[in-house]
Amino acid sequence: MPVTRRLNNFILDTMQTPIRGLRSFCFAAKSLSFKHAAKELYLTPSAVSHQIKQLEEQLGIDLFQRQTRSISLTPAGKNFFEAIYPIINMLESTITEFSQLQQNVNLTITLPEFFASELLMPKLSEWTTQHPNINLQMDTLKTRKELTRHSDLSIVLSSSKPTEGAVTELFNLEYIPACNKKLLEQWKNNDLQALNQVPLILHKARPWAWHQWAEKVGIDDFSPTQIIQIDSMFGVARAAQQGMGIALIPLPISQSWLDEQWLYKLFEQPLTTKDKYYLVQHDSNVANHPLDLFAKWVVDTFRKTQEQ
Repeated sequence: MPVTRRLNNFILDTMQTPIRGLRSFCFAAKSLSFKHAAKELYLTPSAVSHQIKQLEEQLGIDLFQRQTRSISLTPAGKNFFEAIYPIINMLESTITEFSQLQQNVNLTITLPEFFASELLMPKLSEWTTQHPNINLQMDTLKTRKELTRHSDLSIVLSSSKPTEGAVTELFNLEYIPACNKKLLEQWKNNDLQALNQVPLILHKARPWAWHQWAEKVGIDDFSPTQIIQIDSMFGVARAAQQGMGIALIPLPISQSWLDEQWLYKLFEQPLTTKDKYYLVQHDSNVANHPLDLFAKWVVDTFRKTQEQ
């Protein structure tokens, strides 16, 4: 009888075979050593040999050729290993993933504070409702130059793609001049003059952004009287909302400030940059199903931001 038919009969008719016997066989087949398999399984070599012998009796075939100091797979044993190993491997992975999801798992996330407040927090209840057993610890960073503390996953704002970990691009940023309603009504008919009389606000990580914007728009007479640099993007938007001046705010991440009419566009022309948000999974070679789930949710949720 062909090995594949024996395997089908084995699965359908003789499910009494303990899973540990199949695991012992797979470990021994990979290492060609009962002793090595026993060490990996925390068993004695005699226990491994006994489990495999029971499996051979149930299948009605010899899986190993046994010599005094070595073992080797028989042709039937090799075919059986090739058939059963993917099944055992998938079963163990499924059990591990299910077990992780039934236990409370902790994930540590580092991300810019403006991303957290404007994008993540409004959406986070969707995630927590679906995954009540995954605890998130979020460390927010004010500037892109702050050192990222050890974490499972980071959301990074950068003008170049990070080189460490598994990196996924989320979306790129552009910057638009915006102010509060009072300043808009005061200067909407003379917006170019406003640039030279009203304080201009920006994030200190981009100290020349206003000059870059003016050059792109084609403003020759750009001589601001005052430029205010703030080390927090939330602080930049808040300062503009309070009427301190005109701010370069990032889109699409600041879109809610415009939608809620906390800020208004003074000009329609944006400053396009190389700034992008990236998702970085650290230790990407280590299996972590809850982390993979969260990373996929972030990518699926916030890549849509670019499309809106």
